[in-house]
Amino acid sequence: MSNVKIVFSDIDGTVLTSQHEVTGQNKEAIRSLVARDIPFVLVSARMPEAIYPITDDIGIKMPIICYSGAYVLDREGQELASVYMEKDMVQQLLRDVAVAFPKVTVNFYSGHQWYVTDKSDARVCREEAITSASAELADFDELLAGGILPHKILLMAEPADCAAAEKYLQQHYPQFQVARSSDILLEIMDGAVSKAVGIEVLLKHYGLDKAEALSFGDNYNDLAMLQYTGMSVAMGNAPQDVKAVAKAVTSSNNDSGIAVFLQVKKII
Repeated sequence: MSNVKIVFSDIDGTVLTSQHEVTGQNKEAIRSLVARDIPFVLVSARMPEAIYPITDDIGIKMPIICYSGAYVLDREGQELASVYMEKDMVQQLLRDVAVAFPKVTVNFYSGHQWYVTDKSDARVCREEAITSASAELADFDELLAGGILPHKILLMAEPADCAAAEKYLQQHYPQFQVARSSDILLEIMDGAVSKAVGIEVLLKHYGLDKAEALSFGDNYNDLAMLQYTGMSVAMGNAPQDVKAVAKAVTSSNNDSGIAVFLQVKKII
């Protein structure tokens, strides 16, 4: 493991516990990595403003990969890559969702902004509480007409609706990447986007090869990342078929699995 030069980690279910916190052991491990000039990078479907509270808590400035690879920022917050969804297809998708899945909550993310049509929606309030990000009230048609395109559309729904919407949208919108990040969240991005693509951007930025990269993940939207990096680790709380893809398995997110692996393999 001496060839590890950069570490990438998913957020929810990986670096965060079930209580949405970073353990003290993980914080120390991440700081030790950075002290050894090994960058630590958070990779998530989240927006920047939902990632920065975590980096602030750890006490480290770091690059981040947002919207599952659609928006990549360096450690100073400068844009390295940006992939928006296509306007006409977004308009069609929003109309389709309104008819086929009227009970879902639709969210529109663009850069540093998170737009919703109802700020009092209980699902929106829950997401604000979890991520510390703030939603803005907006009309999606007006945003698109004004040239504001999304990096991501997020559907919040009950588990049955979320699963049905995933199946329906994957079938009808093959140009988009459609995947659940939890039982109640469905992430929709441009089809060219993946966590692996975001990682590739940062490897080029640092002049590193994927063989020198280590990744941690816990769910199906981490598969591309786990398959791409030279070393990959599934959390103990990951589904069995995610563990099967990774090259190693560590303790759960609640048991500081990242720190445990880094210490056992003597990376820190």
